[in-house]
Formats: sequence, C-alpha cells, structure tokens
Amino acid sequence: MPKKQKKLDKREADSTYMLKIVLYLIIGSQWLRINTGLNELPIPVGFIIGMLFSRHDHFIIDRKIEYAVLLMAAFIGFWIPMGINLIV
Repeated sequence: MPKKQKKLDKREADSTYMLKIVLYLIIGSQWLRINTGLNELPIPVGFIIGMLFSRHDHFIIDRKIEYAVLLMAAFIGFWIPMGINLIV
C-alpha cells in the first residue's frame, strides 16, 4: 500500500508578503528622467523591472495584486521626484 504524500503548504508568512509589497512599491516608483534642454523624457524603469520580477515570482501572491501595486507606485513615482535624472 503506497504511503500518502503530504501536501506542501504553499502559503507564505505575513512578513514575507509585506516585504514583497514594500519592495514592489520601492522598485515600481523608480523612474529614469532624461532632460534635454526644454524636453524631459520619463522612462518607467522600475515598473518594467517590477513586471519582470512578478512574472518570474517563486512565491505565491496573486499577480493582479502585484500589478496593481506596481501601477500605483509608478503613478506616484512619476509625480514625486524619485529615480535618476540625467541631464544631456
């Protein structure tokens, strides 16, 4: 008679969940702003990196929540001067 295999508990701790949400907020709010005289070209580098992280996530959080946090952080980071400013 085969032994019953134990199901692995794939839930993560609350502290891990909060750490991931905070990291997504920090990463998502980073922008690269390229200033050329009168024009400014903002590029959402943190949002792009965060999307790559969320697609290859080993832990279990609903991706919709991750995407919402990244979008909110990118929107807030656009208006708050966060990220890198390059003057060309």
